[in-house]
Amino acid sequence: MLEIDLPEVKAEVEAVFARYETALVSNDVAVLDELFLALPTTIRYGAAENLHGIEAIRAFRRGRPANGLSRSLEHTRITTYGRDVAVAATLFRRDSAPGKVGRQMQTWIRTPDGWRVAAAHVSVIDEAP
Repeated sequence: MLEIDLPEVKAEVEAVFARYETALVSNDVAVLDELFLALPTTIRYGAAENLHGIEAIRAFRRGRPANGLSRSLEHTRITTYGRDVAVAATLFRRDSAPGKVGRQMQTWIRTPDGWRVAAAHVSVIDEAP
C-alpha cells in the first residue's frame, strides 16, 4: 500500500522546498543547480522557456536577471508518495506583476545525494476576477 505524507518524509521535503525558495529569490545559482537532478532527463518548463536537460537549465539560471525575484507564496501543498517521491505545488505573486498569478509544480525524488527536482513547471496567468 502506498503511504502518502509520511510525517518524517514530508518534513524533509518541506525543508528542501524552503531551501529552494530561499535560493530562488536570492538568485543562489549554486544551490539551484544542486537541487535539480543533474541528468539530461531533467525538465523545467518555465514561463517563457522549455528547458530539456540539466545543461539547458543551468544555462538559463546563469543568464537570468538577478533582480525582481522576490515573491509571496500561496496555497503551497507538498504531498509525498512513499519515501522517495514528492510533488510540490504553489501559487506565487510578485509585486512587479500586478493582476498575475504564478503557478509552480515540482516533482522531487530522493537520490543518494538528497532530494532533487526531476521535473518542474512554472507558468503565469491572469488573476481571476
